[in-house]
Amino acid sequence: MSESISPDVVVDSRGATCPGPLMDLIGKIKKVDADTVIELQTSDNGSRSDVPEWTDEAGHEMLDVVEHDDYWSLYVRTTE
Repeated sequence: MSESISPDVVVDSRGATCPGPLMDLIGKIKKVDADTVIELQTSDNGSRSDVPEWTDEAGHEMLDVVEHDDYWSLYVRTTE
């Protein structure tokens, strides 16, 4: 986990293939308040590019991508 980011919510999508992790993130974002930090855990390599691309389009803030041994943590702050 990133030393400087403490998520409010963790979405574990490890093992899911594209577009599953992104859909899980979108579903969670719809349920939380603005300024919520979400950690998306994913083992899908495509998520490393899909999620930042989507967050830019949707107006959310991509905070960080942290690589672990067998998955990535993508940190997103909601804006709406």
